[in-house]
Amino acid sequence: MIPEDLRYTAEHEWVSGGDGGPVRVGITHFAQDALGDIVYVQLPEAGTAVAAGESLGEIESTKSVSEIYAPVSGTVAARNEALGDTPEVINTDPYGAGWLVEITPDDPAAVDGLLSAGAYRELTES
Repeated sequence: MIPEDLRYTAEHEWVSGGDGGPVRVGITHFAQDALGDIVYVQLPEAGTAVAAGESLGEIESTKSVSEIYAPVSGTVAARNEALGDTPEVINTDPYGAGWLVEITPDDPAAVDGLLSAGAYRELTES
């Protein structure tokens, strides 16, 4: 469950896009599986500046509360408002309807510096 067309972080976020526009960010299947049943998500408002590697929100599950880290520096362009009512969609569709935020990167090339699917697979299998 590691789509080849995405980029990844060591903190288990995925990133799609990177063609100069906003990139979509979510958590991986591995992360949602480790968290268990997700019951609440706290995300930044559109227009919020975020820095790569720093917390941009939280995901609460029946097991724990985990930070969500920005994969790239930039400005939040959108957040997935549907997660306010149905955060559990992250468990059922982490790479689709369970996306978290869209970020307009300060440096679009930063996406290329993230982990490839193969590198992320190695990280999760070790």
